Formats: sequence, C-alpha cells, structure tokens
Amino acid sequence: MLRSFVLCLGAWAALSASVSAKDLPKVEPETVGLSSAKLEDLKKHFQGYVDSGKLAGLTTLVARQGKVAHFETYGDQDIAAGKAMGDEAVFRIYSMTKPITTAALMMLWEEGKFSLDDPVSKYLPSFADQRVFAGQDEDGFKTVPANREATILDLMRHTAGLSYGVFSDTPVDRSYRKNGVFSFGADDSIKTLTEKLGKEPLLYQPGGAWVYSLSVDVQGRLIEVLSGMELDEFFSKRIFKPLGMDDTGFYAEGDEQSRLVEMYALDEKKALVPYKGEFWQDFTVQPGVLSGGGGLVSTTEDYWRFSQMIANGGELDGVRLLKEKTVAMMRTNQLPGNLNGIAGGKQGLGFGLGFAVVQDPSVVKGQTNIGNYFWGGMANTIFWIDPKEELVVILMTNVLPSGIYPLRKDMRNKVYDALVH
Repeated sequence: MLRSFVLCLGAWAALSASVSAKDLPKVEPETVGLSSAKLEDLKKHFQGYVDSGKLAGLTTLVARQGKVAHFETYGDQDIAAGKAMGDEAVFRIYSMTKPITTAALMMLWEEGKFSLDDPVSKYLPSFADQRVFAGQDEDGFKTVPANREATILDLMRHTAGLSYGVFSDTPVDRSYRKNGVFSFGADDSIKTLTEKLGKEPLLYQPGGAWVYSLSVDVQGRLIEVLSGMELDEFFSKRIFKPLGMDDTGFYAEGDEQSRLVEMYALDEKKALVPYKGEFWQDFTVQPGVLSGGGGLVSTTEDYWRFSQMIANGGELDGVRLLKEKTVAMMRTNQLPGNLNGIAGGKQGLGFGLGFAVVQDPSVVKGQTNIGNYFWGGMANTIFWIDPKEELVVILMTNVLPSGIYPLRKDMRNKVYDALVH
C-alpha cells in the first residue's frame, strides 16, 4: 500500500456549471484588507528557503473574502532538469486528500445513504465483532471485546480504535505490518485493505482516544459501497469536474506528468536529493489501491477551489456540493468531551469531520484564531481556513520528512501580519 498508495439531475447541473481552474479571481491585496508590502515580506521569507537550499521550490497562496490576493511560485519543480516551479505544478498532497474524502462521504450523508451513528460493520462486514488490544504475554496478543462498535462518526474523527501502521510502533501497528495489511497483488483494491484491517485488533476502545489512523481509507471504501462507484469515479464526477479541479486525481495523466514536482529529501550533508525511500510512489501510473487517506495529486489552484468551496459553506461559483449546516458540522470539534481535544488538549486542537480545529490559540504554534480548521500532507503541503478573517491559505512543496521546517508556523505569522483590517 505504501507504494501503490494514498441524483442525476443535480449532478448534471453541477457539471454544467463547472468552471476552469485557470480563472482565479485575483485582486490587489488592499481591496480585501491585506498589505502588499507585508505579502512581499512573505514572498521574501519563503524565497529564502529556496536560496538557502532548504527547498527546491514551492508555491504560496492567500485568498480573502473569496478573492486571491497572493499567489507566488518559487524555485524549481525539478532541480536536475532546471525546470522552474510553475503555477500549474502538480504536487503529491498525501493527507490533504483526507478532507476531500470526508467531504465526499458527507455528500452521501446529506443524501440519506447512512447515519453518522451507523456501525461501520453495517456496510463493511469485516468490522463486525472487533476486539481490542489488551496487552501481550508469552502466548501473544491479549484482546477483549469492544465495548461498542465503531461508528462512521468515529471514522471521521479518528476515534474508531484504528492506527496507521506506519507512523507509530505499537503492538497493533506491528500486527498490521506482520499480517500484510499493506501487501497487495496486482488485482487488489481498497476493498482488500479494509477487509484485512477489519480483522485486526483495535488499538483502543472506540471513542476512547484520538489516534491518527487509516480511518479515512475506510471512509473511501464506504464511499464506494454507498455510491456504487469506484472512488476515483466518484471524486471526478461529484467533486473535481463540478469545481473545475482539472488537475486533481490519483495520478498525473498526460501533460500533468511534465508538471509533476520532484520529491526531495536531505542527504547526510543537508543537500537536497531526489527522494526514493520507503514512502516513494510512482504517481504517473494508475494505482490499484485508491487511497482516500493520502492518494491524490493536485495543483495549488485546484486545492484552493476545494478549500474555497468549504470556506463558502459548501458552494463555489454557483456549484453547491454541501449544505452550510453540514460544513458547520465538519469544522466544529466533534471529539468526545472526555478527550479534551487532540492529545488531551496539549496541542490546543480539537477535531471535526475531516479537519483539525483550533480551540486554544495560545497553545498552537504561530498566530491563529479560535475556529480555524486545517490539515496538511506528509510532504509538507499545508492549508488552513479562517472563518473569522475569511482567509484561505495554501502552501505547496514536496519534501520529506514531514515537519522538516516550520512552514505552517511561518506561513501563519506572515499572513496574519499582512492583515490590515
């Protein structure tokens, strides 16, 4: 998986109203309460990452009140080829796939296809009768019955008892790897993953913790079961085409391949080199496993279209994908009160449906506001939405490991410093 992964009338109306991804509504910063001089400081700051050799290239975008006041490209998309970063560069967005998947599932919720408190096993039978890890002895795993079944709501807020298998090393994560949860043949699909995953012990009782997990990949499989479409088909027909996200998909096709940004890492001398490590994947070929948790490539412009649709309460350019009340649910902390947020409140964050939500700005690194919601991708792509200031902010780059630089903190500080009113 690490390599092979991440209503007819209404649909027709949405397709008919689709827009071109090249028509960004650009304005002068001051017309939306932003300082041109401060945004120039932002540009100089991130150019410094390129000039110092920390990043090969990147893009930054700042929109306010639905208008793009800043969109800049820096450095190269491919150093060896001497190819400059373009505004149509295609990035591996990894976990920034997750909000798209949850939004897609909520579209089906609006259509009455399921209830949030439905057990996952109602649609994916392998998740029935799950047991929970309770320690190890000389005979191996000890498990106890789950106190209750994991629900679809649990999946959406990462409280379903699942882990990821690659980002931590608990006995359950090791079990995922030992039992081949990520091992696939040529004909396998996301169905294969979820069938294997459902048979694994849970790391904790459903609702008992927030643990970043494969739950969004399970959501992707639910979309297939509930809609009768493959995940890529659903995304294309119901989200990408209506929003004009022409360059977003599970792999780079046609001329997109020439715009696919090289993935970089640092060698022992801290010099940038093409990355070919554990998480490398060929994003120029159709994957067998369509990862709703981390499988998409996209452009800065395309991801702005999705983000702005969410910021607008589910609508963009006359195309409505979600109701305002649904988006309000998604951007509101949904974690059980006993958890006090992610990591017991130590990060100042809660979690909604598909997004982390700022609850205590004093704990969050960098300037921010209560109610901001966001997520990021493994290769250091970031975005956030600020309802109070009507901001949508995106930074795209492709470098590993995740969090190698304080890009989110830097971007937050520079953007909020640019606010005039």
